[in-house]
Amino acid sequence: PPSAPSARTMLPLLLLLLPAARGIAQVGPRPALTQDPPLEGVTTASTFVLDQPRCVFDNYGNADIWLVVALDQATSSFNNSAGPGTPETAFQSFPAPVRAYMTLNATLGSYPCPKPAGDIAVLRVGSETSCAQDVTRPTCNGPLPGPGPYRVKFLALEGSVPVAETPWSMSITLRTAKSPSAISTAGSGHSAGMIAITTILSILFAILLAGLVAMLVFWGSDSCGGSSAFSKPESVTVRRYNTHHVYDQPAARL
Repeated sequence: PPSAPSARTMLPLLLLLLPAARGIAQVGPRPALTQDPPLEGVTTASTFVLDQPRCVFDNYGNADIWLVVALDQATSSFNNSAGPGTPETAFQSFPAPVRAYMTLNATLGSYPCPKPAGDIAVLRVGSETSCAQDVTRPTCNGPLPGPGPYRVKFLALEGSVPVAETPWSMSITLRTAKSPSAISTAGSGHSAGMIAITTILSILFAILLAGLVAMLVFWGSDSCGGSSAFSKPESVTVRRYNTHHVYDQPAARL
């Protein structure tokens, strides 16, 4: 019948649409900045630290788990079917034209549940600097280009098919470095009284130093002038005396 070829043509399309019709499972809590244990530098100017997705994707043992990092306003337009490592999700093109990239892929074995005692179950996003400009590594976990804000989620893929995802995180804003002109000196501890005291002490020290130098010059000139006042001592004349009892005796008496 004429409808038979049409049915055979539609069957592959239905198979391709089956994962989309099935939908992506929503799992686990939303990702969040780590709070336990307390760490220094949870957010910096180019990185932030997340809790790992432990006990979240336990039903997807064959999946690869990816972290999606997006601009805050780009979460609604992110395409879950965009494959990692493609120009559409490459870190090197973030934040423009790419508005969300995929990085930090791991298997379920990297996130054991429950967490072994002593493990620090965190991920530092933005910690790789060596691949930031390397277009051959589009899934680089490179430094974030600005303060954001950003949002993240974990996405599980079986092959190239997305099967589960977490909700998007709350907005994450990084630290910004202050320019020298924006740094206020009002609360730096140097009050007007302290500055006045320092100035007075500096003046007194300069006066004391000048007086000491003048005194040394005066003493030096006085020593040079006093040495010329000494006259050369007169020479002492020593008279020569002959012994009379030896030379006055007549030769006959010898």
